Amino acid sequence: MLRQSIGRRLPGVVKTPSLQPHIARRTFLFRHNKRPPTRAVENLNIYRLAQQSEEYHRQRRIFLWCGTIAGIVSFIYTAWKLKRELDKGIKFDTEKHSASDLLSGANVAGRQVIVHDDQGCELVPTGNNTVPTFPRTITLSDYSSNPSSSSAFPGSPARETEYTLVGMGVRTVTFVNLQVYLVGYYVATTDLAALQSALIKHVNPIATTLIPEERDQLRTQLLDNNEGERIWNDLLARGIPARSAFRIVPVRDTDFHHLRDGFVRAIQARAPSIAGNNVDDEAFGEAVRKFRAAFKRGSVPKRRELLLIRDQQGKLALVYDSGKNERGSSSSRQLLGTVEDERLTRALWLNWLAGKKVASEAARKNIVDGIMGFVERPVGTVEAQVVPVVKAET
Repeated sequence: MLRQSIGRRLPGVVKTPSLQPHIARRTFLFRHNKRPPTRAVENLNIYRLAQQSEEYHRQRRIFLWCGTIAGIVSFIYTAWKLKRELDKGIKFDTEKHSASDLLSGANVAGRQVIVHDDQGCELVPTGNNTVPTFPRTITLSDYSSNPSSSSAFPGSPARETEYTLVGMGVRTVTFVNLQVYLVGYYVATTDLAALQSALIKHVNPIATTLIPEERDQLRTQLLDNNEGERIWNDLLARGIPARSAFRIVPVRDTDFHHLRDGFVRAIQARAPSIAGNNVDDEAFGEAVRKFRAAFKRGSVPKRRELLLIRDQQGKLALVYDSGKNERGSSSSRQLLGTVEDERLTRALWLNWLAGKKVASEAARKNIVDGIMGFVERPVGTVEAQVVPVVKAET
C-alpha cells in the first residue's frame, strides 16, 4: 500500500507504452468509429491518379509550346533588328551618295571616278558583296534573227550591238529581304535617243529637254503604279526602245525552275491587261509553253549571267552564260530559246519597269533615276556623251 501511494506521487514516473494492439470497444450506448486503414494500397485511387497525370502532361505541353513560340518570336525580332542595323549602313565623314550618284560615277571631290576591268570595260558598283560591279555597256549579238551567232558556231558572222546600262537593283524575297539576284536594264545605245524623245514629248510635246519641274512630274508618273504601267506599256507596244535587255546575275545558287516559276507568275499576272480577251488564245499559250521549255535545265550558280533580250519586233531571246567556253569560242554565252509573241515580252518587261507589284522596287527606282539623267539633256546627246576617265585610287 505504501509503495503504491509513493509511486503515484512521484512526477518522473512514465508509463511503459503497451505493445498490445488497440481493440475497438463498443458499449451499449456508444459505438467507436473505425480507424482509417493503415495500408497504402487501400487508399489507391486509379481515377484520381489518371487525372493528375493528365493534368501534369497538359501543363508540360503548354510550357513547351510557350517556349517554342517565345523562341520563334525572339528569332524574328532579332532578325528584324539585324536588318535595321544593316540597312543603316556605316556613316563615314563623307556624305551619303544615292544609287544614281554611284551610277554616274561621281566621287566626293566632284570628279567622276571610272573603274575598268582587265578588258577595258567600264564597271558600275552595285553595293553587293557577291556581285560587286555591273558593266556599264555590254555587246550582244543578234540572237533572235541569227541563232547561229551563239557560241556554238564561233566562225559565223554575227551583228553585234552595244547596250548601255540605264538602272539596276536587287531582287529580294520574304520579310527578311533575302537577296536572290541582281538585275540591270540595258538599252541599245543607238536607241536611247528614241526613248529620251518619247519621254520628253510625253510631258512637253514641244520641248527638247525637261526643266526640273517637268522632270519631277515625269518621275512621279513613272513611279506611280497605274500611270507608270500605262506609260511603259504604251512605249513597249510602239517599239520604244526598239532593243533592250535585262541582265540577271544570281547572288546565291539557284536553278532554272525557280527562275522560270517567278517569270511565269509575273507574265500571268500582267497578261489580262496586255492581251485582253485574247489571253487564252492559242498563240499566247504556245508562247508561254515555249518560254517554259527554254528553262529545262539544272542549277544556276551564283555570279552566272542570264540575258533576256528584246529585238525590234518584240521577239524574246534567252541567253545564258555558263562560264564554259565551247569549241574554242571566246564567249560562253548560249542561246536557250526564243519566243516570237511580243505580248509575252512586254508582260515580262513590266515585271521590272512598272506596276503594282514589281520584282524589284530598288531596280524600278534606279531605272527611273537613270532616265531622269537622260531627259535633262537635249535629245540625241545621250549616246554621244563623253565621260572623262579618271583613274580610281586603290
